[in-house]
Amino acid sequence: MTSSTETAGTARAAETTLAELEQRAAARRDRPSYGHDALIACDRVVRIFTTDGVEVQALQGLDLLVTEGELMALVGASGSGKSTLMNILAGLDVPTAGSAKVAGCDLLSMGPKERLRYRRDVVGFVWQQTARNLLPYLTAIQNITLPMQLRGGGSKRERAARAESLLTMLDIADCRDRRPQQLSGGQQQRVAIAVALANNPSVLLADEPTGELDSATGEQVFAAFRRANEELGTSIVIVTHDQAVANEVRRTVAIRDGRTSSEVLRRTEVDAATGQESQVAREYAMLDRAGRLQLPADYTQALGMEHRVLLELEQDHIGVWPDAHGETPEKPGA
Repeated sequence: MTSSTETAGTARAAETTLAELEQRAAARRDRPSYGHDALIACDRVVRIFTTDGVEVQALQGLDLLVTEGELMALVGASGSGKSTLMNILAGLDVPTAGSAKVAGCDLLSMGPKERLRYRRDVVGFVWQQTARNLLPYLTAIQNITLPMQLRGGGSKRERAARAESLLTMLDIADCRDRRPQQLSGGQQQRVAIAVALANNPSVLLADEPTGELDSATGEQVFAAFRRANEELGTSIVIVTHDQAVANEVRRTVAIRDGRTSSEVLRRTEVDAATGQESQVAREYAMLDRAGRLQLPADYTQALGMEHRVLLELEQDHIGVWPDAHGETPEKPGA
């Protein structure tokens, strides 16, 4: 027979449990959304293309956060999904699923007019092909003032002053009255950066901007990006195969198989004894929102990791080992 004391205790325990559950639910509701304070927030972004009836998944649940004022690089092999991601961030393509926001703009829900306004006011873009960035029949300063004219607002004098200041900042003031064919490849790309900055965008995207340039000219173009980042505070995301460019930014994110796979963070350290500065780089594997971890291919190959791995939770780390038994599940009916 159950006593009244036991019944009351059980009821109190149930009430306490219910109260705890309600508190947890309230905490989840009040918790800030993923990337709420980031300039760029990609949450489990999926992009599927259909070609000749065959579906190709270019992005497979990609997560990425970029903070305001950041200068960072995206790297990855051909077909990894870098260009697809850049087209989505530029407003030129729409994700199949997931969430992607830039400066508060929802890239999935925008209508045609909002998307046009987004591409004009929020993002600037620099392509790899120098000829694709500039109109050949306009001078450098005319190319720069054109986006401001299309946007509207501001007098002709104000637009010219903005263009002149960008030309001076990027060290190409002497190119103001030249047409693209009268400029070197590096000068064309710096004018293209000025065009992309004309309407003071929140973020500047660049797809292989140094890909067609020699190393010395590429350094000049990257210096222009850095100057824009430091003097204007513009956030800049650069897709690159140029390791020299990737090594110059504080953060480099690698994309593999449609997901962010690893991230290199660089910082400057000062030797306490000598006062000498040195750059230290540390590579991290990325843990996505679903808890998935992409191990570097050279690690898995070196240890013969396939199909399954063993995990063990320690006090301050997680151990990962290859499946020593190498057992393969039997096929049905075998």
